[in-house]
Formats: sequence, structure tokens, C-alpha cells
Amino acid sequence: MTQFIDVDVRPILRAGGEPFSIIMAALERLEPGEGLRLYAPFKPVPLFDVMASKGFAHREAELEGGEWEIRFMPDDGSFGAAEPAPAALSGGDWPEPVVHLDNRDLDPPEPMVRILAAMERLAPGQTLCALLSREPVFLFRELTKRGHQWRGGFTPQKDTYQLTVRVCA
Repeated sequence: MTQFIDVDVRPILRAGGEPFSIIMAALERLEPGEGLRLYAPFKPVPLFDVMASKGFAHREAELEGGEWEIRFMPDDGSFGAAEPAPAALSGGDWPEPVVHLDNRDLDPPEPMVRILAAMERLAPGQTLCALLSREPVFLFRELTKRGHQWRGGFTPQKDTYQLTVRVCA
């Protein structure tokens, strides 16, 4: 039976706080084979992509009052996601990027501003590749709102996050 670390972000969000760092700190404390059980007042869809990029699959369950329980486990193929992975994280043919941005020396929010501005100049189906010094967790929400797809992850050296974004029609 899998053991879970419970993280309840509902009080943090109700107080106007940002729980991302608490979630990531809990993730760092996981022992091999352990999972993270998250309680949230909404379905945290952008977090699914972040966790998938870190090698975690998820299962979700809606609770009473529109609240959610999400269980994250290392994706070794035995847990399986409750829904298919978004196209942004799956394979498939993506065209070569039309725009290349190196944002590694910029402080937030400048990388996000530059990426979103460049995306507005691309035609549907075109892609952009950006190099960043950290995972752009707040950018994922903006990309989702605008209907774009993305895939990304840290390079093997773990010093650069490489993000590819595709404009959707």
C-alpha cells in the first residue's frame, strides 16, 4: 500500500497565499515509493503538467463543494494517470521552432513577458523554444488560458529549463 504525504492548500489559497513552494517542498521530502496527496479548492490543472514534467502521474477525485483530492505518484507505469496526457506532453510531430529565446539571465517576470509577446506574433501551428533558468510555473497558467500547448523539462545538467510552446488555432 502506497504511503502519501498530505498537503492541504485550501486554507493557504483562501487566505490569498500562493502554495506552490509548499507543494514543491513536500515533493522534496518524499521517500522512494511515496506519493503526495493534495487537497485544493479547485482542480489544479496547470499543476498536472508541472508534476508530469517532474515524473509524476496523478489521479484526481472531486470532493463535495467543488473541492479536489489529487494523488501524485512517481510515474513508473504502474500508477497511470486518470486521464490521457495533454498533447503538449505527449510525443507527436512538432515543427521546428520559428523563434528561439534565451531567457536564462532574466529575472521574473521578464521571461514570461518575452515569451507571451513572441507567441502573439506566431501563426497557428508554429512553435517557440525558450531557455530558462527555472521552471516557468506561472507561465503554464497563461499558456493554458491562451489555448497554447507546451512541453518542457530540465536539461540533463539540471541548470536550464527548455520549453517549447506551440500556438494552437
